[in-house]
Amino acid sequence: MAELARRMRRRPDAPPAREVRARERSGRSSVRRLWSNYSLSIVLLCLFLVSWGLQTWMGWREFAAEQQQLGAAAQWLGQDGYLWAWGAATFENWQSEFLQLLTFVVLTTYLVHRGSHESKDTDEAMQRQLDRIEQRLEQRGA
Repeated sequence: MAELARRMRRRPDAPPAREVRARERSGRSSVRRLWSNYSLSIVLLCLFLVSWGLQTWMGWREFAAEQQQLGAAAQWLGQDGYLWAWGAATFENWQSEFLQLLTFVVLTTYLVHRGSHESKDTDEAMQRQLDRIEQRLEQRGA
């Protein structure tokens, strides 16, 4: 019993248990806050890295098989290394994705497809409805 009491006594320089628990909670809450604020970006980054890793691995397997058929050793670096094929495949993929995204953004900025959420007419129609509602409320209040 005396041993238990001795162990439970707090050292004079130790912070109170309340502060220790608050620090533990703030550490956990900062991770939760980070997740709740940036979960979409974190998930998209993970998906990007996984898909890029798979592209690299599968491309290497294909490159190594081609080199084996030609009787050459597959290398990562060098004049005939995989790095060049990997870079070309990566940038071709990114070029098409960025071109597609840029086209979508530019075209939806200037062109209209009535009722589409991406089209500018939706905001204009919504603003007209809000203006009509405001006018009716002002007429009733006056």
